[in-house]
Amino acid sequence: MGTGRAATAGQVPSRAALTPVFVRLKLSLLRNGLRQSAKRKAAYILSLAFTLFFGALLVLLLVLLRGHEHAAALVVLLGGLVALGWAVMPLFFPGGDETLDPTRLVMLPLRPGALVPALLAASLVGTGPLFTLCLAVGAVLAVAHGAAGVVAGVLAVPLLLVCCVALARAVATANVRLLTSRKGRDLALLSGLLIALGAQAVNFGAQRLSEAGGLDRLAPVADVVRWLPPAAALGAVDSASGGAYATAAGQLLLSAAAAAGLLWSWQRSLTRLMVTPDGSTVAAADPGRTKDRAAGGSWGLLPGGRTGAVMQRTLRYVLRDPKTKAAWVTALAVGLIVPVFNALQGTGTIYFSCFGAGMLGVQMYNQFGQDTSAFWMVAQTLATPRQAYEELRARALALALVTVPYTVLVTAVTGALLDDWAAVPDATGVALGLLGAMLATGAVASARFPYSVPQDGAFKNAAPGQGGLAWLSVLLGMVSSAVLCAPLIVATVWLHVADLHPYLWLMLPAGAAYALLITWAGLRVAAPWTAARLPEILTAVSKG
Repeated sequence: MGTGRAATAGQVPSRAALTPVFVRLKLSLLRNGLRQSAKRKAAYILSLAFTLFFGALLVLLLVLLRGHEHAAALVVLLGGLVALGWAVMPLFFPGGDETLDPTRLVMLPLRPGALVPALLAASLVGTGPLFTLCLAVGAVLAVAHGAAGVVAGVLAVPLLLVCCVALARAVATANVRLLTSRKGRDLALLSGLLIALGAQAVNFGAQRLSEAGGLDRLAPVADVVRWLPPAAALGAVDSASGGAYATAAGQLLLSAAAAAGLLWSWQRSLTRLMVTPDGSTVAAADPGRTKDRAAGGSWGLLPGGRTGAVMQRTLRYVLRDPKTKAAWVTALAVGLIVPVFNALQGTGTIYFSCFGAGMLGVQMYNQFGQDTSAFWMVAQTLATPRQAYEELRARALALALVTVPYTVLVTAVTGALLDDWAAVPDATGVALGLLGAMLATGAVASARFPYSVPQDGAFKNAAPGQGGLAWLSVLLGMVSSAVLCAPLIVATVWLHVADLHPYLWLMLPAGAAYALLITWAGLRVAAPWTAARLPEILTAVSKG
C-alpha cells in the first residue's frame, strides 16, 4: 500500500521501502495459492517436510565427514552441483514460482535498481533457498577449522545463497519471453528427460567412484571447481582452515565479484525487459520460408495419396505438439540410455537393446487419442474397414520410419560397447520382432481402448476417469507383445543352447519378416474394430 501512495505522489519507491513490500507480496501469493486447493496445500506441506528432512539429513552426513581428508573436495563439488541446479531449474520449471515472471511489473512505476534487491529478498522465501542454506551450513561445518575457518564460513554461507538465487533470477529474467512461449513450454515438458539423464549419470559416476577406490578420484575435479564461484566460497573455508589466507581471500573475492556481476546482469535484463517491446508476436515476412513450405521440402519424399498425407500429419505431431514431442524425445533418449549405461557398467547384455524398441513401440498406442479434438475430422474419412486400415497402416509406417533405423542403431551401439558383434544380427532380429508386435498390439489397443490426452497439464497423459484405461491399454499391449514375440525368443534360445551359433544370423531376416507379418495381422484385426467403434472412439478421445 505504501508503494501505491508513493507512486501517487510522483515519488519513486526507495529500495528500503520496496523490499519489505515484495517479501509480504511473496508471502501473500504463497498463502492465497495454498487457499485455492486442499491438494495444493498438501503438496506444499509435503514438499516442505521433504525439504526439511533431506536438508537435516544432508547436514548430518556432512558433519559426519568432518575430519575426512576428502571432505573439502566433496563439499566443493556439491556447491557447484547446487549452483548448476539453480541455473537450469528456472528453464525447466518456469511455473514453480509465480514471481519469476517480471513482465508483470513492467507497468508499475518501479526502477530496476530498486527491484533487484526487493526481488532478491522475495526469492529467499521458499523451499529451494531453505535446502541450499542447509547445504551451505553443513558444508561449512564439515570443513571449517579454527577461527579463520569460522570467519570464512560466516561469509561463505550468504555468498553461496545469494549467488545461487541471483543466478536463477538472472537466467529466468533473460529468458522470460522464451519461458512463456511455445518453445519454453516444450522445454519444460522435456524436464523429465533431463532428470532421467542426470539420475543415470549420477548412478554411473557413483559406481565408478566405488570401483576406483572412493572419494580420492574427486580431488582433481575439485581443484578446478574450487575456483569457480559460488563453489569458490566453500573452497575459501577449506583454504582458511588450512592457513592459506591469501588463497581464501581470493576465493571469497571471486565469489563476491560473481554475485555482483550476476546482480548487475539481472538488473540489465530487467531494464531491457521493461523498456523493450515484445517482438515474439510480430510475424516476420520470410518469402524463402514460404517458398520452401510450398515446395514441400523433405516431405516430398513421402509416398503420395492418403498414405503420405497421414504419415506427414503423424510426423508433424511429433515435431510440433509439445506432449507428443516430449514422449518421443524421452522414449528415444531412455531407450538408448538403458542399454548403453548397462553396457558401460559391464552388467548389460546386447538384448537390452530391445528396451529401445519397446519404448518406441509404446508410441503406437492410443493413436486416435493423440489427435485430441481434431480426430473428428479424421473420423469423417474412416467409414469403411479399408479406410481404417489405410489410416492405421500409414501411422505405423510413420513410426517405422524412425523406429526401425533407431532400433538397428541402438543394437549396433550396444554390441560395439560390449564388443559382441557376433550377437548383433540375432539381437536385431529379436528387437525388430518386438517392435512389430508392439505396432500390431498398439493398433488393436488404439481401437479397443481409446482415451483422451488433455492439453492443459504438462504431466497429464489421460483425462480424469481414464487413467485406469490408459494403464490397462499399455499393460495388456506389453504382455501381448511379449507373447507374440515368444517364437523368436524360443528360436534364439534354442540356437544358443544347441550350440548352433553359425546359424544365429538367420534370426535377422526371420525377425524382420516376422515383424512385417505380425504388424500386417494386427492392422487387419484393428481396422474393422476401428470402423465399427468409430462413435465410441470419437466420444472417448473428446473427453477432458
